[in-house]
Amino acid sequence: MARGSADRSPPRSGGRAGLGEWPRTLRRAAWASPLYSLALGRSAPRDLRLVPADPWPGDADRGQALIAGHYSFAGTTSEGEEPLWLPLGAEPEYVAALHSFEWLRDLRAVGGDGARRHARRLVDAWIARHDRWHPLAWRADVLGTRIATWLGTHDFFCASADDAFQDRVFAALARQLRHLMRDAPGEAEGVGRIAALKGLAFGLLAVPGAEHRLPRALDLLAREVDRQILPDGGHVSRDPAALMTALRHLAELRTALRAARVDMPEGLQHGIDRMAPALRFFRHGDGALALFHGGGEGGALMVDTVLTQADARGRPLKSARHSGFERLLAGRTLVVMDVGVPPRGVADQAHASPLAFELSSGRERMIVNCGPWPGPFSGKEGASWRSALRGTPAHSTLTLSDTDAVPIDAGPVPAAVPGPVRPPVILKSDRREEDGATAVEAWHDGYVPAFGLVHGRRLALAAAGDSLTGEDVLTLPEDGPGHRGGMRFAVRFHLHPACQVSLTGAEDSALIRLAGGTGWWFDAEGAPLTVEESLYFGTGERRRTRQLVISGVTDPEGLHLTWRLRRDRRE
Repeated sequence: MARGSADRSPPRSGGRAGLGEWPRTLRRAAWASPLYSLALGRSAPRDLRLVPADPWPGDADRGQALIAGHYSFAGTTSEGEEPLWLPLGAEPEYVAALHSFEWLRDLRAVGGDGARRHARRLVDAWIARHDRWHPLAWRADVLGTRIATWLGTHDFFCASADDAFQDRVFAALARQLRHLMRDAPGEAEGVGRIAALKGLAFGLLAVPGAEHRLPRALDLLAREVDRQILPDGGHVSRDPAALMTALRHLAELRTALRAARVDMPEGLQHGIDRMAPALRFFRHGDGALALFHGGGEGGALMVDTVLTQADARGRPLKSARHSGFERLLAGRTLVVMDVGVPPRGVADQAHASPLAFELSSGRERMIVNCGPWPGPFSGKEGASWRSALRGTPAHSTLTLSDTDAVPIDAGPVPAAVPGPVRPPVILKSDRREEDGATAVEAWHDGYVPAFGLVHGRRLALAAAGDSLTGEDVLTLPEDGPGHRGGMRFAVRFHLHPACQVSLTGAEDSALIRLAGGTGWWFDAEGAPLTVEESLYFGTGERRRTRQLVISGVTDPEGLHLTWRLRRDRRE
C-alpha cells in the first residue's frame, strides 16, 4: 500500500508483590533499561500493509480547545503548545488518556490543514520524548489503543506529511508493536485487555513482517471475550458503557479483518451477535445509555455508530438474567432495573445499587442514578467522590441507615456485623407479563448482616406506559438476626437535571415536569415525601439537580411503602 492510504473477571494485581509478581517485576526492570530500548530497534517499514478504517466520531469543540493549547483529560488540565506528557504527580487516568491519542479524532473533527499540522506536531513531540518503554505510557491497553488510533487516523494526520515524518511514525509504530507482541495483554484489566489485544491485531495487520503472529493474537482475544462477555451478551462488570466499548473494539477489528481478507474468528463473531442486543437493552429513549456500575451515557451518536458497525440486528432483550437487569417497556415509557449484585472479582469497580432503576419518558430521562465520577480516581477528592457516587444513596433505590447495601470499599468490618462479611445475594427475581403490563419483583439480603432486614422491591408498569407503581419492603429473614425497629431509611428518586419538581403542598405528592412539557405526578404512601438537592454526572460534567426522597424509621416488623408515578392526564 502506498504511503498515505489506507473465571470471567480479569485477574487483578495490587498490593505487595508476591512470588507470582517477581517475573513481571524483573521484566519491567529489563524493559526500563537502555539495552531494551536498543533491542526494540529503529528499522521502519516503507509502507503499511493496511490502514484500518476509523468510523468513530470526534468532538470538534474539544479539538478546537486542543489547538488553542488546552489539554484536559480525566479532570487534569495542562496548557501550552504541547501538553505536559508526564507532569509531576500526574494522575494515571490523565496519562493514560493523553498517551492513548484517542483525541486525534477530535482534531480530525475540526478538519483543515491547521488541525492536521497540530496533530503532526503532537505525534512528533511524543516520538521525540516517549519512544521508549514507560510503565504507564506503554502499558498494554494504552499502547494498544495508541497503535490502533495512529493507524486509524493515519490518513488524517499523515496526509501531506513529508517522508521524514512518516519514517519516524512508522519506526515508532514498529517499536511499539515489537514490545506489545511480548507483553499483551500485560497488566491491563477488563475491557483494557480487549483494547490491548485489538491494538496488537491492528499492528500485525498493518505493519509488514509480523503477520504470521496474527492467529495467536486473535485466539487470545477470543479467549478474553469468552471470559468477559456473559451468555446474555452483557459485560462481566455490569457496566453498559464497558459493554459498548468492548463491542466497539470487536466491530472495528472485524472491519479491519475484512479489509485484509482475513476471516473473523467464529468466537469473536458470536460475541458481537450477543453483545449488540444487550447494548440495545440499555438504551434510553434519547438513544444513550442507562447509568449503572460506573458507566456514563456514552452519547447517542456513539451508540448508534457502534451498533451500525456491529451490524447485528437482534432486538433488545427483555430480561438480562446473567447480567442482572430487567427492562420494562410500555407505550413511550422505559424502565431499566438492577436486579443483580456486584460480580465476584470486580466488586471494587461496581456500584452499590441493588434494585435501583432508571426511567425515561419518550426521549426524556426522568428518574436516573447519579452516574460515575469523571475525574481522577486517586487523590483525596477523587477517592471521596468516587466512593460517594458508587454508594447506595447515589442511586434510585432504598438506603438503610445511610449504609451501602453492598460493601464497595475495603476497610474494617463494622461492629454491627457479626461473623465474616459475605457478599449479598439476590434472594428472588421474578418477572410477569399480562395484557401488555409488566411487573418485576426482586429481593436482596445486603442489609441482613448489619440490620437483620431483607429489601424487596416491586415495579409494575401499566400497559399504556402511563403509570409505574412501586413497592419497597423491608422484612425479617426466615433465619437471621432480629430487628428492633427505629432504623432510618430513605427511598431516593434522583431526577434528571432537565426536570423540574415541586411539592403540591401536601407531604405525599409532587409534580415532575419534563423539559418537553410533559408532567408526571409522584404519590407516596407510608412515609413523608421531600425534595432534596442532588448531582448528575452522566454526561461527564457535574450538573445540579433534585431528588425526591421518601424517608422515616422502620418499625419492629420492618417497612412497607407504596409509591406511584402517573402521567398527568390533563395534557
